[in-house]
Amino acid sequence: MKNATPVRELAFAAMGAALIAVCSWLSIPAAVPFTLQTFAVCLVTALFGLRCGLWSVGLYLLLGAVGAPVFSGFKGGVAALLGTTGGYLVGFLFTALIVGFAVEKLGRRLWVLVFSMALGILACYAFGTAWFVWVYTRHTGPIGVGAALAWCVLPYLLPDAVKIALAAVLTGRLYPILGREGKQ
Repeated sequence: MKNATPVRELAFAAMGAALIAVCSWLSIPAAVPFTLQTFAVCLVTALFGLRCGLWSVGLYLLLGAVGAPVFSGFKGGVAALLGTTGGYLVGFLFTALIVGFAVEKLGRRLWVLVFSMALGILACYAFGTAWFVWVYTRHTGPIGVGAALAWCVLPYLLPDAVKIALAAVLTGRLYPILGREGKQ
């Protein structure tokens, strides 16, 4: 039982998945909906670290895949993951990986948080936009990368910058309260 996941870590992962789900319901409809999911993914992973952050995102995606209405617009199911915006959902794993790795290796200083969250969201954009182009082209017709970026990335740059700033500041405030061990 040496490698058993502690109950506390499982509880944090469940709370993280729940926070991501709640933040996904706060949504403004668009080609790719404006939600607070990216904020929650960044915050959860920065607070809980790489392993627990990945567990949180993975659990969130698993809940959605089995049909729980945890995605934006209270959607769930495999169809939501395989649709045009599914790549952004899967891209949250890349965001969690990048943010989690950065906080584990470099600590939770403000510049580390902001840089890693920005890089993580850019990775999510890249994967999600590639997925969007592929699915959209298969089902609707050809779309250029420029058009996909105009629909799916450009409108989200400023809101995501605000979410990154908020997540980084909240991490700095909440991390000491959680009593987690690790680099500060």
